Amino acid sequence: MNKKLRLFCLYDLLLKETDTFHGLNRIEIASKLEEKGIRAERKTIYEDIKVLKEYGVDIISQKEGKETLYSIGKRDFEIPELKLLVDAVQSSKFITRKKSDALIEKIEGLASIYEASELQRQVYTSGRAKTENEKIYYVVDMLHEAINTNKSIVFKYLEWTADGKKKMKHDGKTYHESPWALLWDDSNYYLVAYDEDEKKIKHYRVDKIKDPTIVDKEREGKNQFDAFDIEHYTERMFGMFWGEAEKVTFKMLPEKTGIFYDRFGSDMVIRKENDGFCYTEIEVNASDHFIGWVLALGDDVTVTAPPVLVKRIKKLLSDRIVLYDNEE
Repeated sequence: MNKKLRLFCLYDLLLKETDTFHGLNRIEIASKLEEKGIRAERKTIYEDIKVLKEYGVDIISQKEGKETLYSIGKRDFEIPELKLLVDAVQSSKFITRKKSDALIEKIEGLASIYEASELQRQVYTSGRAKTENEKIYYVVDMLHEAINTNKSIVFKYLEWTADGKKKMKHDGKTYHESPWALLWDDSNYYLVAYDEDEKKIKHYRVDKIKDPTIVDKEREGKNQFDAFDIEHYTERMFGMFWGEAEKVTFKMLPEKTGIFYDRFGSDMVIRKENDGFCYTEIEVNASDHFIGWVLALGDDVTVTAPPVLVKRIKKLLSDRIVLYDNEE
């Protein structure tokens, strides 16, 4: 048996089947290696463990009766750190459920089989809506490449239909953009770019970008982006809704449903009525900021319930009218 291969197998065995609270003795190690077709004598195991220690692997030796238990001590990631990574992956809207499961399985591989069970967690986040774009990993990677190489990109952009499907925006128009930054807000990825046609800074949801391609052309808009306050832009464009959670009924024209799918996810239920409007009920934190967001949507979106909230919105509007009347 190749000594180097045996060392790798021993190291892999200790990583997977031992931790601070679980160890293996020499007989158990020899038996498990034997299952892999690797013969290891007592002296061989001692020598291999010594080599791994000299290499820097933190192997703990602890007496239990007449036997010595061996286990991995310090790892690259501690369990609280891995739990944090799992929580972040599960709660991220821009990662699909399928990709989330695959990533979490890889994260579990960084722990022992005993610790991995602690990582089987379910994180609940308000309004979480997973993307359905399986290619988002590669899109994000390509956008980073374009930014790092100072290149422009072209892509198509998707939008929601009233029935919760996605279609090409502007009949499949090709967007010519200079990418300058990627922004992660409310568990979504956004591209901040300089629109080469409209000559201004814009943002795009990364999971709605379709067929992006790097073009052999240097980016435009450097001066505009250098003068761009991304922190202020983030606060203005992506503010959170704080307050007491309550179920709110919205009435909207069909062309406004895409805004709600973007904000609350494609699994929300929007029903079409005979009056030509669409309706949905969503649990939100109905703060003044939220009310401002609703009013900013214009006449095509209104809140119809609960009555207390409708009354509150009316009062807020009337107070503002009085305030501005006093300014005349």
